[in-house]
Amino acid sequence: MTAQPHCARVNGVCNRCDTPVPFAFTMAFQPIVDVARRKVIYYEALVRGVNGESAFSILEQVTDDLLYRFDQACRVKAIELASALGMEARLSINFLPNAVYEPEACIQSTLETSRRVGWPTERLNFEITETERVVDRTHLRNIIDSYRRMGFTTSLDDFGNGYANLNLLTDLRPDTLKVDRELVMGCDGNPRRQAILKSLVALARTLGTQLVAEGVETRAESRCLLDLGISVQQGYYFARPQVGVLASVADEQYD
Repeated sequence: MTAQPHCARVNGVCNRCDTPVPFAFTMAFQPIVDVARRKVIYYEALVRGVNGESAFSILEQVTDDLLYRFDQACRVKAIELASALGMEARLSINFLPNAVYEPEACIQSTLETSRRVGWPTERLNFEITETERVVDRTHLRNIIDSYRRMGFTTSLDDFGNGYANLNLLTDLRPDTLKVDRELVMGCDGNPRRQAILKSLVALARTLGTQLVAEGVETRAESRCLLDLGISVQQGYYFARPQVGVLASVADEQYD
């Protein structure tokens, strides 16, 4: 089999992506809940050190020449751990658009891992991170469209923070917009934030996109978001990211 354009995969092997990264890491999982349905519907996989080190301590080791290998390794690690923990919700994995050369080729190790551990690929969601580094928006649109054809869903992270901005939606069709913490913070006591969030709810409804509120830290914020029409939420109010366990959400946290 010949390689795809701009891709180093030949005969099922990619020297750019398939070799191990030279440092150890693991994944923490944080629940994403549907408050209206009172259930966890996703867990987001977040990179951590094996001894509890922060995501930053790991990411600062990812040099440009390790970018592709690290992106692939994160996908594999997230699926392996989610399967080992018996996760029944969907799994959301962050990815770097600039680490994907050819979507259908660069997804092969993800598919191989899913088959190996028995993870249903229809329960995979990919979160687009670091949109400020995306130079070729056509390439990003191709990734999203390709993933949709393959049965995956996609999310645009940090929407509203200045990088993941409205103009991206003229070209991209993500399934989910994750509303940045800056818009969520203190929304229960801030009419201006509420007005902006209301407009996002209307926009998402028109575009056929789901909203997820990030960084929910208080019951008051959660209730306000639900009243505004944003029932899918994530944040420390529900649970912090945890390594080696899938955090549950108490019934009273949905009230």
